[in-house]
Amino acid sequence: MRALVYGARGLALEHGYPQPQPGEGEALIRVVQAGICNTDLEITRGYKGFQGVLGHEFVGVVETIQGLDTRSQYSHLLGQRVVGEINIPCRGAQCWYCRQGMYSHCPRRAALGIVGRDGAFADYLTLPVENLHLVPDEISDEEAVFVEPLAANFEMLEQVHITPSMRMLVLGDGKMGQLAGQVLALSGGEVWMAGKHEEKLALARKRGIVTLTVAEAECLVQKGERLDLLVECTGSERGLDMALRLVRPRGTIVLKSTVAEKGALDLSRIVVNEIRVQGSRCGPFEPALRALRQKGVEVLPLISARYVFEDAVAAFHQAEQKGMLKVLLKMH
Repeated sequence: MRALVYGARGLALEHGYPQPQPGEGEALIRVVQAGICNTDLEITRGYKGFQGVLGHEFVGVVETIQGLDTRSQYSHLLGQRVVGEINIPCRGAQCWYCRQGMYSHCPRRAALGIVGRDGAFADYLTLPVENLHLVPDEISDEEAVFVEPLAANFEMLEQVHITPSMRMLVLGDGKMGQLAGQVLALSGGEVWMAGKHEEKLALARKRGIVTLTVAEAECLVQKGERLDLLVECTGSERGLDMALRLVRPRGTIVLKSTVAEKGALDLSRIVVNEIRVQGSRCGPFEPALRALRQKGVEVLPLISARYVFEDAVAAFHQAEQKGMLKVLLKMH
């Protein structure tokens, strides 16, 4: 099969890559479309040390299920469009995390296209049937590609108590920042976004989000303005530093970025101002699917480019360019 593979010699589109074989309780999924994520870019810069098929944002069609006779409750997935949660836990009886339902924190987990499992930039992938979610007819393939990163932003609502009286600022106007802003806006609170790109900030304004340039955000710091919740989506040490200077005492910072670079910050503000810092990663798929079906969020304007899979290497390099939002790969 075709696969976009990252290895010691870099990134390459291979045409004779072995097709994955589903294990017991796993589905073989024919990938229809996939999206290039910042995490994919970070892997090529050393994040997680992963080598293999990249990609974890996808929509596909279930072709077969291994061991279907013992998992007949999943037979309705055959031939249907699905999206998939990317963490593959051990589900062992002795695993405390799996027994608690904390599958995304299982210490023996694999992660699609990130750790120990080939990903979605290929003609086929495999995932456990428990990871799969049907895509409603009202959601297009292009919209469905956004379910995984959108779910990651709904995780914030699971972790932080957000009220309509709160003032919130998203730092970063890229892919994750755009989704974070739209999800936070569903809470009814006042949502601001700070970024560097006027065309991206304009997208946020269309969703009722107040926008600021980075210079204007710095002015807020100088004026002593402080906010209840900061969401860091810049993927940079500078972004976290600004979040620490803009959050109010006993406020909350949510970290949404995964980056390969290592930095050193003066974290004394966290102690002195009793700031809560919340890491936030994967999240619930059902609210994301519901928001797309009900048009509570709008993702199609976040697509910067579309490529056929034969041009996957060029698509990846396009995604690395400054100013890009989502770049999609269409398999056929």
